[in-house]
Amino acid sequence: MKIAIIGGGFTGLTAARGLLMAGHEVTVFEAAPQVGGLASGIKAPNWDWYVERFYHHIFTTDHSIIELATAIGARDMIFFNKQVTAFFCAEHGSHPVTLFGILGNSHLPFVDRVRYGATALLLKQRNDWRRLEHETAEGYMRRWAGKRVYELMWEPLLVGKFGPYAHDVNAAWLWARAKARSFQLGYFAGGFQAFADALARYVVEQLGGSVLVNCPVQALEQRNDRWVVRTADGSDDFDSVIVASSPGVLLKLVPQLPRDYTARLTELKSVGAVVLVVALRQQLLRNGEYWFMPPKRDFPYINVVEHTNMIDPAHYGGDRVIYLGDYLPTDHRYFSMPEDEVTQEWLAPLTQINPDFRPEWVKQTWLFREPYAQPVVPVDHSKHLPPLGTPLAGLFFASMSHVYPWDRGTNFAVELGHRVAAEVLGSV
Repeated sequence: MKIAIIGGGFTGLTAARGLLMAGHEVTVFEAAPQVGGLASGIKAPNWDWYVERFYHHIFTTDHSIIELATAIGARDMIFFNKQVTAFFCAEHGSHPVTLFGILGNSHLPFVDRVRYGATALLLKQRNDWRRLEHETAEGYMRRWAGKRVYELMWEPLLVGKFGPYAHDVNAAWLWARAKARSFQLGYFAGGFQAFADALARYVVEQLGGSVLVNCPVQALEQRNDRWVVRTADGSDDFDSVIVASSPGVLLKLVPQLPRDYTARLTELKSVGAVVLVVALRQQLLRNGEYWFMPPKRDFPYINVVEHTNMIDPAHYGGDRVIYLGDYLPTDHRYFSMPEDEVTQEWLAPLTQINPDFRPEWVKQTWLFREPYAQPVVPVDHSKHLPPLGTPLAGLFFASMSHVYPWDRGTNFAVELGHRVAAEVLGSV
């Protein structure tokens, strides 16, 4: 078959590899100047490595992406480091998210510290998630961890990630978060962009596929038993098409989808992401934290990630690289505010974290805004997911929503790429 894949992220590239290995002809269309999707990166002139536009890492449990790296001869790009995650409260300062950090968290009564750790551990030990999707994460944690633990530890996480949808999220999302994560974090030498480039080269040079960047698809038209893909450079026809992108992209490209399938697509809710990447002259988090969670009521973002507290700053010309990030509805003012105003507003509170911080520390900033970044997973979400195969013959759809019950991430994007490739092959 002759197959088109729209989207050059890890799902699209993984699917391309699988279909090429099965003997088919594949062309990947990517609108951006580079492959990698949300894991694509930037590189300042004095840097040897990329950093991601939206912070990324992998876990030791991320078997799919590790196996993919091994299969294309890039396993030596992966390494794992120990790192420190901490949360911050104005009254008690910084607390590391470790067993001893939680047990020593004096602003929670001891019994609540035990309940917090025990509920997280029980979720990690559990294998069945389907019963959990029948109730909300809020209801589950209020019952098992208690009111204080929920309101202090879990509610800020849910509100930070899902905003107005926080109270709708099901408990299976918490299970997936606990089940799939390790304390050690992994990274790719050169950044995720370097690995995405290696995967794209493998698709092209080893398997004979085609990867077109700076090539947005303008329309998809079904003509008899074929699909016509239109770009600014012309059109070509294919036997099958995979749209490895957001529900909004599929609806825009294929408005002729049946009404009932379109209704399922529009029911898929999500929130966007706003991330400010900052190159500093000095270290910000001096206790060595990689991931720092400030209280949302006092800060305009939910995460401060000091990338160079996990990765040697020598790879970035000695710059200290931090991320300031938040998940927000796309009608939030940060999606329309001028970049300089967002930057000024977001840098100002850093003195609460490090009183020595000065604007003169800032060498360069980059602001990124993505409207489709975090799928919302309400109660009984699995019953509402549209299938990978659409009602239109030869058209397939794979989005971040389809990695459920897992949370979005590059490992599960790879896994989804395998699944949608198998779906296409099964339709032959």
